[in-house]
Amino acid sequence: MKRIAALVAAAIMTTGVLAGCASKNNAGGNASSGGKEIKVGTALYKFDDTFISTVNKAIKQTADDKAKATGEKINVNSVDGQGQQATQNDQVDTFITQKYNVMAVNMVDRTAASVIIDKAKQANIPVVFFNREPVKEDMAKWDKIYYVGAKAEESGTMQGKIIADYWKAHPEMDKNKDGKLQYVMLEGEPGHQDAISRTKYSIKAVEDAGIKVEKLASDTANWQRAQGQEKTAAWLSAYGDKIEAVFANNDDMALGAIEALKAAGYFKDNKFMPVVGVDATAPALDALKAGQLLGTVLNDSTGQGKGVLDISYALAKGEDPSKSVQGITDGKYLWVPYQPVTKENVDKFSK
Repeated sequence: MKRIAALVAAAIMTTGVLAGCASKNNAGGNASSGGKEIKVGTALYKFDDTFISTVNKAIKQTADDKAKATGEKINVNSVDGQGQQATQNDQVDTFITQKYNVMAVNMVDRTAASVIIDKAKQANIPVVFFNREPVKEDMAKWDKIYYVGAKAEESGTMQGKIIADYWKAHPEMDKNKDGKLQYVMLEGEPGHQDAISRTKYSIKAVEDAGIKVEKLASDTANWQRAQGQEKTAAWLSAYGDKIEAVFANNDDMALGAIEALKAAGYFKDNKFMPVVGVDATAPALDALKAGQLLGTVLNDSTGQGKGVLDISYALAKGEDPSKSVQGITDGKYLWVPYQPVTKENVDKFSK
């Protein structure tokens, strides 16, 4: 009986040891069983920018989807730079101190990226820049730097084509019958590559369509709806019906222009002013369907947010993003294409 009891006790001990080993191996080696947390620090230039807020939402949604698919814990912490580069630099310092796996940065000042890159490189924390492209010299400083965005010249060209097509289809747009398009331009933040390219290529596309142009006025409205309204109201006071089109580097400024135009009697009694924007935000699509915005250009916030998170995830896992994320060019750039939006196809994008 003593020998039987001893054998039973040994069997129980052996079973317990094996079970303990299995539990340890499962906890440490299988991400689907709650492996190491992946931390992505997302630094935004400003929370209240309509487009950037949608990109941030897409980043978090993609992280949630990937966490469900893999069983891993993915923590995305987004912070507001409030339009101050010094504030953003401090936030990056905090991410580094807290040992985040990856940083996704939407620069306040894209020319100041080298400071962040140097800090990240020293801490060996990869960086995915998005929306505001650092200069090429900064992008070449380290092999763990990536950029997700869209080629702004495409959006400008699409804006110009929307206006050119409308001009050709509606001779009444030439109010003074001089054969020239008289326009005003609401520009984004000074020095921002999107503002520069959209301003240049929108007008180039109109000229390439064989239409002569005359700029009545242009000014920066810093991507802001209120400033767009203020600038447009001033131009209406100065130029009145001489204005034949309003170009805006983004939808928020375009919507501000529309508010000023409505106050001046437009969009009723067949009095129309062609206004174009960029981003295809929900309020802009509503204005388009209401017959107030002529057109916009989809800046794919969902595509950009997904790209940012996919690259960040690959870097956190120690993988080469160019092998696991489709569409990366030149080893570190992911370009998300634009799409024109007009009344003919707006329902597709509203969904």
